[in-house]
Amino acid sequence: MLVRAPGFETHGWALNVSRGGVRAVVEEPLLQGHEYEVIVGDEDSVAPRRSEVAWLQDESDGQIVGLKYLDVEDGSVPPKDG
Repeated sequence: MLVRAPGFETHGWALNVSRGGVRAVVEEPLLQGHEYEVIVGDEDSVAPRRSEVAWLQDESDGQIVGLKYLDVEDGSVPPKDG
């Protein structure tokens, strides 16, 4: 998993993925309420998703974060490409 913003990039591990977002462990700390692009899977074959940090939990070796996708409405599925 890749998380990036202008001038920032970190890798992580997706713990849970749903229609509305992803719960993950990240190597570098993210900021509450900030927007990031998230890629879960192969960077060459998966489009980045705009996401916002909904919650975070600091740990001794990184952070556990909840990222909410910004391209979906509550209870809906992501838009289809094309």
